[in-house]
Amino acid sequence: MKSIEDIFQLDSPYLLTKDQKKKMLDPYLHDLDNLHYEKCISYRKIVDAIPGGRNKQSDLYLPVRLFKNFDLRSISSDQILKTLTSSGTTSQQVSKIYIDKITAINQTKALVKIMQHYIGKNRLPMLIIDHPNVIKDRTLFSARGAGIRGLWTFGRNHTYALDNEMNVDDDAIDAFIEKFKHQKSIIFGFTFMIWKYFIQELEKQGRTIDLCNSIVFHSGGWKKLQDDAVDNETFKSKVKQLTEVSHVHNFYGMVEQVGTIYVECEKGYLHAPIFSDVKILDPATMKERPHKQSGVIAVESILPVSYPGHRLLTEDLGTVMGEDDCECGKKGKYFLIHGRLKKAEIRGCSDTYAVE
Repeated sequence: MKSIEDIFQLDSPYLLTKDQKKKMLDPYLHDLDNLHYEKCISYRKIVDAIPGGRNKQSDLYLPVRLFKNFDLRSISSDQILKTLTSSGTTSQQVSKIYIDKITAINQTKALVKIMQHYIGKNRLPMLIIDHPNVIKDRTLFSARGAGIRGLWTFGRNHTYALDNEMNVDDDAIDAFIEKFKHQKSIIFGFTFMIWKYFIQELEKQGRTIDLCNSIVFHSGGWKKLQDDAVDNETFKSKVKQLTEVSHVHNFYGMVEQVGTIYVECEKGYLHAPIFSDVKILDPATMKERPHKQSGVIAVESILPVSYPGHRLLTEDLGTVMGEDDCECGKKGKYFLIHGRLKKAEIRGCSDTYAVE
């Protein structure tokens, strides 16, 4: 395996042009093809079964739902540092992602690089729109728990905005605002949690709060909001109206590729960092579609060493809008998410809290 350190040393996660990025990523992905073929029996069987076998391995994107049905790992049981699980309802299976020390380090370094681009290098006061019990089990993370733990390191004075009964903790929020009202801070939560248990509750109370120095990061749970006719612009507008926050960043990510997140820029597009790439495939032919044509999203990442998660086929529809020419100045592909692929299993990214 090539060392990934050269990529971590780059000044920005959005620095490389199309040709530069391809030249850097392809060797790493090729090494991961070989590693997982050798180390993961189930993955090897899948590769051998596709037309062309290993000659077409680089065209193989594992459907994310396979992680619900099979133990796909390239490490021995004694190398497992932790097991991540996707969210889902009680009637659904969950993905299990096995993480070793090397993969955990890679994920952390990548996430640090991406987040520092938006918040700087200092740890900031963090308001978490969730309840404390969500991260109690540190060995078997839920999607929400993993998300909070993933961003935990960028914060200090961590404060939960909800109590364990999912009620807004007014005293905790007021104390947070009073202490840090003149400082830059982070607000993090899953999209549905922020909307349902924080924003709607503030609206019911007829209350606004002053978090004007805060940056909001949120992800997941869009399916439930879209059912209520709440789109990204509506969400942003209401958050800004009730909290006076000026910067709201949605990001796209999944437990099957922790560490690789695609953060929304000020122009409203999600961006692929230097550790990963995004392709839009025709769901019928699995051929790559050109920019500005929608299809199913496939994601590549050089971070997963402990399991074959380096080339994945999601169940989400999207469109790559361009590459290297976003008005925000970031290099790389930028894209939009349109929702779930029809007939795909509904995967609730906002975890299993019963709100159906």
